Amino acid sequence: MLRQSQHTLNFITVGEGLLNITAELNRALISSGMQQGQACLLCLHTSCSLTINENSDSRVLTDLSAHLQALVPEEGFRSLSGRGPLRPYLHDDEGADDMPAHIRSSLTSSNLCLPFQAGRLVLGTWQAIYLWEHRSRPQRRQLCLQLIGE
Repeated sequence: MLRQSQHTLNFITVGEGLLNITAELNRALISSGMQQGQACLLCLHTSCSLTINENSDSRVLTDLSAHLQALVPEEGFRSLSGRGPLRPYLHDDEGADDMPAHIRSSLTSSNLCLPFQAGRLVLGTWQAIYLWEHRSRPQRRQLCLQLIGE
C-alpha cells in the first residue's frame, strides 16, 4: 500500500557554494519508515538551487561555481558576443548579488525527483545532492521533501 510523507528540511548556508545535503535527505527517508518509492524535493527560494553532482573531488564543485559565476557575473552582462557595453542588472533590491542569484537558480534547478530503495536514495557511486547557494552571505534555506512509497 502506497503512503505519503512530507518533511520540511532547514539549512543554513555559509554563503555562495554547494552544500552536500544527501545525509540529511537519507535521515528523513529513514524516519519515514518507507523502503522504496519516489522522493520529490523542492527548494522554497528563488536564489538557490538543487543539483546532483560529484561527491569525491571538491575541485569539481569549485569549477562548477566558477563557471556559473563567469556565466552570470555579479556586475551585469554584455551581449553573448562579449562586445558592447556592460548592462547592470535592474533588480538589486537586496544587493549586487540579488539578480545574479535569481538568474543562476533559473539556469540550474529548483526541484529534483529521485527514486529510493532499501530506505536510501538511489544515487551513483560518486553522486551527491547539493543545495547550491547563489547569494554571497549566509542564508536560512527551507526545502520541502515529499515521499511517496511503501
